[in-house]
Amino acid sequence: MRWLGYVCGCLVAGVLAMQLYFFLQIASWQYVNPSSSSFMRAEHWRLCGFNFWSCSLDHQWVRYDDISRNLKRAVIASEDADFVNHPGYELDAMLDAWERNKQRGHIVRGGSTITQQLAKNLFLSSEQNYLRKGQELAISWMLEFWLDKQRIFEIYLNSVEWGEGVFGAEAAAHHYFNTSAGKLGVGQAARLAAALPAPKCFDKKTYCANVRVNFRVKAGIIARRMGAAALPD
Repeated sequence: MRWLGYVCGCLVAGVLAMQLYFFLQIASWQYVNPSSSSFMRAEHWRLCGFNFWSCSLDHQWVRYDDISRNLKRAVIASEDADFVNHPGYELDAMLDAWERNKQRGHIVRGGSTITQQLAKNLFLSSEQNYLRKGQELAISWMLEFWLDKQRIFEIYLNSVEWGEGVFGAEAAAHHYFNTSAGKLGVGQAARLAAALPAPKCFDKKTYCANVRVNFRVKAGIIARRMGAAALPD
């Protein structure tokens, strides 16, 4: 049985080493911007394949202050109304998602905050299971430990997917409206926020087979809620 103990010890050491890597990587983002995310790399490979080095995604980093307050309010109104107050997760939302998942027999909702979405986008895959959810929570704690809310939101707005090969607010503003992220109006911002549950479907109808989102209606709801959205300024 000694070999079993050795294997278990190696697995534990590997998991701890991975957590340390995440912890130190996030610490560095107090001073430097992430160059890419797990979701970006996976999409880059899907679109480019073996031409990985000769083709690129649509992505350009912009400072937090250079992103329209309209977009910031729209995203918070759509994705996480209590973002500035919670510690990175919302227990009630997670419990509600747990109950709905039990009823369906599989994971259909995650109850994720913006911090949790960022943790998933930066380091994890789109696969849905409870082990990955646990890792997402651990990374969310690390993000909240090292970074303030404004920095978390800045990284989120610059890394979230907004269409096929389109990542971040600046790329999305140019892709859909031929403008910069800093010049987005209320209606434009609401439409971009409405896209976030299914950005590829919002971008191209070919991805809409399994999507049931009325983007126009949702954008209207978001626009009405934007005035009450609290920003991490």
